[in-house]
Amino acid sequence: MSPAMIRGPALLFLLVITVASITSGAQALRSIVFLPQPLSSLDVINTTSNQNARCSFTVSIRTSCSSPAFTRDQISLSFGDAYGNQVYAPRLDDPSSRAFERCSRDTYTVYGPCTYQICYAYLYRSGYDGWIPYDVTIYGYHTKAVTFTYNVGIPSDTWYGHNYCRSRAVKSAQNLGWSLLSIGSTMLYTIAGLFRG
Repeated sequence: MSPAMIRGPALLFLLVITVASITSGAQALRSIVFLPQPLSSLDVINTTSNQNARCSFTVSIRTSCSSPAFTRDQISLSFGDAYGNQVYAPRLDDPSSRAFERCSRDTYTVYGPCTYQICYAYLYRSGYDGWIPYDVTIYGYHTKAVTFTYNVGIPSDTWYGHNYCRSRAVKSAQNLGWSLLSIGSTMLYTIAGLFRG
């Protein structure tokens, strides 16, 4: 068998392996779902009376369509960046304003210290109605809007949410992406070598 006859099937095999590797890696990257987690403790900095309350944030909270029709639960929010800048919004709830009703969106202006990119957000729910948030979107003055998805019941009297600040999961996803890129480029280099050979 001549080298040219071997080269064709080998080239096809390497091409199929390359495409399969990149496709499965991309699917794995998309399937990484970040679920909210409980936080054992949170040192809350009361920014409502904080002298550093120089920036305003718009916070949009959507209530899940699986949530009770209305709630008397007490809802608080804390969010911040990777550098220790924290914004605390106590008692966003107000039953008389029909806040946090099923399938609704409530928008608040919250004041606190200026932050870098927001990378964590925690909700605190106290009560018996079992309010279920769908997501929380935070718009900062000098930062990109960021959305934290919940769509699960959150336990009462527990800070519950997301922390993407230097997240291991995010780093793992980035490492997976670089590994796939490296594998793909190595295989393509090998395929190109077969054509030269």
